[in-house]
Amino acid sequence: MKHLIIFLILILTFSSCKSSKRAKTKNSYSTKIITKKNGDYVPIESTSTKSENPDNTRVDFTNTKAANIIEFAKQFEGVRYKWGGTTAAGMDCSGLIYESFRVHEVYLPRISRDMAKRGKKISLKNVNKGDLLFFKTSNRRNSINHVGLIISIRNNNIEFIHATSGNGVMISWLNEEYWLKAFKEARRIL
Repeated sequence: MKHLIIFLILILTFSSCKSSKRAKTKNSYSTKIITKKNGDYVPIESTSTKSENPDNTRVDFTNTKAANIIEFAKQFEGVRYKWGGTTAAGMDCSGLIYESFRVHEVYLPRISRDMAKRGKKISLKNVNKGDLLFFKTSNRRNSINHVGLIISIRNNNIEFIHATSGNGVMISWLNEEYWLKAFKEARRIL
């Protein structure tokens, strides 16, 4: 009888955790518009529009897909670093980007150096929220090995979310000396 009670408590615990995780994920999709087209329901994203610029940002940009990807990525802020990780139990930089785009039906390679071959290369003066920043943080290899997602641009300073081995998923500014020195290129995927 004692084992049965423990078993039931475990089942209730795990099922409640799973449902709360699912509910959180559903909320990240709440701004997606669904419309019926030729008898099938298909997602439609709103287009970019001009908006007021109260915080002196360079970007007049409200792309729904980019906003959804950013909000999804921000859910993982504070998650510990895990090489090869793609879940809330642990993430690496490319895992964060890969998952954030994947759940919004944008499929990228899993590795940052391969991600850097996708999309369109753009200058820093033309970046928007949702664009990717690529870095070379190691002197041992001469290739891109780090990626971050732009989440805001204020006073010509770019804020991005990424995962570092020392701090896990975090938000940084490109004008920080370390990141500015390691920066290699920006790319637009959306």
